[in-house]
Amino acid sequence: MGFVEERYKISDPQVLKAVAHPLRVRLLGLLRTDGPATASELGRKLGESSGSTSYHLRELFKYGFIEEDPEQRDGRERRWRPRHRYTSWDSAEMSATAEGREAVRIIHMRQADLVRRVMEEFDLADWSREWVDVAGMNDHIFTLPPAALREFSHKAEELLNELAARYADDPAATRVHVWHGAVPRAPQEEP
Repeated sequence: MGFVEERYKISDPQVLKAVAHPLRVRLLGLLRTDGPATASELGRKLGESSGSTSYHLRELFKYGFIEEDPEQRDGRERRWRPRHRYTSWDSAEMSATAEGREAVRIIHMRQADLVRRVMEEFDLADWSREWVDVAGMNDHIFTLPPAALREFSHKAEELLNELAARYADDPAATRVHVWHGAVPRAPQEEP
């Protein structure tokens, strides 16, 4: 799928808060993973009314996350596509205001909800032995400074981009969710 831009770097807490709405996060995710769709098509996938999905799609459009698909297949209803492959923001910049801190917190909660939903639907019986061997999640605890975590994040992204390019034509390749995240432990937490 061709994206207009690789990423959307948000610097306004209002914009981050706008995309943090649970249905908007899911709509944008579906457009990014499944490609262009109409409000009705997305409504059926999510069990929502087309009126609801249409409203939230217009909000995503208003804030620059999506656009009308120039290759419309349905003249009666707008077909939407994502403008960016992913969204990012500078958490330090966002944390300068209470509104920014709240927007970042909401986005992280939405990401955790997505992980939970995917894992609830994850059934090992649906996958080949090769996929069962590599799918899942890990939980590690390390003692690291912020610089090391920044380096890890950059290297992980570089490696994932390199692997996606190298294996793009592999017949065993399929779309996968890849998460990585880290938060400092609260001082009072026990190991």
